[in-house]
Amino acid sequence: MSRKTFTTIADISDEDYQEEILPHVSRTFALTIPQLPAGLRSAVTSAYLLCRIADTIEDEPALSPEDTHVYLERFAAVVAGREAAAPLAREVAARLSERTLPAERDLVANMDRVIRMTSSLRAEQREAIRRCIDLMSYGMHRFQTTASLGGLNRSSDLDSYCYYVAGVVGEMLTELFCSHSGAVAERHAALRELATSFAQGLQMTNILKDMWEDRSRGACWLPQDVFARHGVDLARLRPAPFDARFGAALSELVGVAHAHLRNAMAFTLLIPRQEPGIRRFCLWAVGLAVLTLRRIERNLGFISGAQVKVSHAAVALTRLLTSLAVRRDRVLMRMFDWAAGDLPLAAPADVRRHSRAATIAAQQPRVAFSRESEMMRESEVMHAPLGRVPFRSDGGSAS
Repeated sequence: MSRKTFTTIADISDEDYQEEILPHVSRTFALTIPQLPAGLRSAVTSAYLLCRIADTIEDEPALSPEDTHVYLERFAAVVAGREAAAPLAREVAARLSERTLPAERDLVANMDRVIRMTSSLRAEQREAIRRCIDLMSYGMHRFQTTASLGGLNRSSDLDSYCYYVAGVVGEMLTELFCSHSGAVAERHAALRELATSFAQGLQMTNILKDMWEDRSRGACWLPQDVFARHGVDLARLRPAPFDARFGAALSELVGVAHAHLRNAMAFTLLIPRQEPGIRRFCLWAVGLAVLTLRRIERNLGFISGAQVKVSHAAVALTRLLTSLAVRRDRVLMRMFDWAAGDLPLAAPADVRRHSRAATIAAQQPRVAFSRESEMMRESEVMHAPLGRVPFRSDGGSAS
């Protein structure tokens, strides 16, 4: 966003602000969200921008872990309507360092605009967004406080991390889609069953693509148990020279992400054909993720996300072909199979279903939350169906 835009932003409406800021904080969502039908577009834009604010607070290096924790709790309270947005926006914006992008700084400063747009949504839409932000703010910070170059201990920890930073977004989008369309709502149970896997496929793709950039910031989201089986210690990992054992472990994770993306396609094809905009929103994200996985698998020794980034031509072709075939399920599946044809594929058992015990363990906070928040989270976990877990990109949350 240009300096001129920043200085004249107060002259536009809240809705126009959302549309103006979106492409400056997410290239991907700036492409996909406009495909949604008008009544749904504003809700998804507000939801994404709120996720991006949470992500900006969490990523700010000038904030101590304690301050980050407090600000995320206050932000969740703002989204829930328990605290005013403007005072928090002023306080957080004043503490952002130069490492925060200008557009992200502007978004934080204009938090009250996004909150006003969210407040104008229907009650069920607001509740879906509230739950997403609350769980994301809690879980994202929980994992960031333990981030290290040694990676996550187990694959189940990766599943839980993906749930908090992406899976909750998948669940929220499912509720927003169903709230918008009765035809979609008829398939709510089946969509909900696949929503977190859909989101984990996208998130795992981003984790693999960005792993060297994350390491430069002192974090690694790869599971140590997978790499240890191949004789690799993530804490000692270096980008060069390439270690074939590391490549084998990385390829194993590509197979897991591929399996999740197959669930993402199943999710997408559950969207009724009379909702082509929602289908395009999903198809473009899935298509670009599959192409990214293919580039990773063909260059396991890459040392920068730029080396496996999908080209602009491939993005344009993906958008064109999926749009032409948006109502033709068999053609869409053939296109997916062609794009993913040479990728490894994990066995269904390796695409984890979270147990109730793991879910409850994942909900335990490192720092005590308010009793009200803790009781709410406990209730949400205990009433979750078996196999459900209590889902960042472009860099951040599901972006």
